[in-house]
Amino acid sequence: MEVLSLLIPVSLGLGGLGLLAFVWAMRTHQFDDPEGDARRILDDRWDDRPRD
Repeated sequence: MEVLSLLIPVSLGLGGLGLLAFVWAMRTHQFDDPEGDARRILDDRWDDRPRD
């Protein structure tokens, strides 16, 4: 049971770090082009190998 006194703060810290990373990604507009990603996956120029 003594290990919980270490694991609970560590897990809360990691969860807070993940939340901060998510908030940072939202504020820097990392998720603004979902339509471009949907069209890019259907583009056949990159199927076999990258364009030279």
